[in-house]
Amino acid sequence: MMERLGLLCLLLLAPLVAPAPPADVAGKWRVTISTSDGAMTGKAAFTQRGDRVAGWLGPSENDPIPIIGTVTGNKLIVETFPQSGRNAAFDKCEVTIDGDKMAGTMDTNKAKIEFVRTGR
Repeated sequence: MMERLGLLCLLLLAPLVAPAPPADVAGKWRVTISTSDGAMTGKAAFTQRGDRVAGWLGPSENDPIPIIGTVTGNKLIVETFPQSGRNAAFDKCEVTIDGDKMAGTMDTNKAKIEFVRTGR
């Protein structure tokens, strides 16, 4: 009887200790980078498998810069991989995910970056 009660307690408490699934960042995004010199806009598109993110960002769909990223809880870290001869606004940024919006800072000059989801 005690063994069954212990097993039942374990089964009931298991969801409380299971890690939460990563936030969903898949889709198309409008990107705004704000610096002391002003703001610039662009686009991004991400796919997601578990906590791993891949895709692109750039001034337009015709000028993409590949990215990879990792979602941990409500945080996304994005790394850029520009092709030879190209520059990206940042090497790495960390944003906080809040539904269809993400905001944070970039590593290069601590400028602010914001993503707003425009589609799935």
